[in-house]
Order: sequence, then C-alpha cells, then structure tokens
Amino acid sequence: MPTVRGCNLPDDLLYDVDNHTWFTEVGDGTVKMGMTAIATAMAGQLVAFTPKKVGRKVQPGRSCATVESGKWVGPAKSAAGGEVVGVNEALLSNPSAANADPYASWLVQIQPDDWDNVKAGLTPGSDVAGPYEAKMASEGFEGCA
Repeated sequence: MPTVRGCNLPDDLLYDVDNHTWFTEVGDGTVKMGMTAIATAMAGQLVAFTPKKVGRKVQPGRSCATVESGKWVGPAKSAAGGEVVGVNEALLSNPSAANADPYASWLVQIQPDDWDNVKAGLTPGSDVAGPYEAKMASEGFEGCA
C-alpha cells in the first residue's frame, strides 16, 4: 500500500487525485466512491454527510454529496456520472467514521453511465504515490498525522 506523507492509499482502489476521492468496482456494474485519507485529514473531523438521494443522477465532475467538518463544508465530486443506487447509511448518523477509516466508509454507490472512459482517467493505486506527492506539495499539505 502506498503511503505518502503518512497518508495510506490502498493500491486496490482507483483515485481521482484532483478531487481527493477513490473508487472501487463492486462487481455488479456499480462503483462505490469515498474520500481519501488525505481528504479527511485536510477537512478535519467530519460532522455532517448529506448524500444525493438514491435514484438521483450525478453529473460527471459534480457533487454526489456534501460533507462538513468544523472548518470546511464542500462537495464530494464524482468523476463518474450516473445514478446513485446506494448511500452509506452509517455515515448519516456517524460522519466521523470516514475519519477513522476512509476506505471502509464509502459515500455513495453509483451505476455509472460511461465507466470505461471514467476509469481510464483515474489513477490506479499502484501508480498514485507520485501524483499525490505533487498534489500535496502544491496544496501545502504536510500530511496525515
């Protein structure tokens, strides 16, 4: 598993480095999306999670959820467009679970419209260390504590 500045990045996931999100294929044609350890460390302790409702469409590059911490409120942007087919109900009542384990605490499950093209634009975990080191340096982020 790559580790960049103390932040774990499992190599079995696909990453949208620019938006600090990860994807994993579920096996039924859907994908789950979550926030990286870097995203949760930068945001701080999460206090609210408001996903799009099941059945709603997500446009590529647009928000599939809003997350809020004590110092930040913002969108979780999905590289994949499509229909939301599931939300992580556990995060609704305990958003900080994403801080404790960002890779078990997925945000939404999407039936993507054009997964093959989206997947081609994501960074495999085995190749993510270099791009993330550059991203963290450009954002002045010291790393995960």
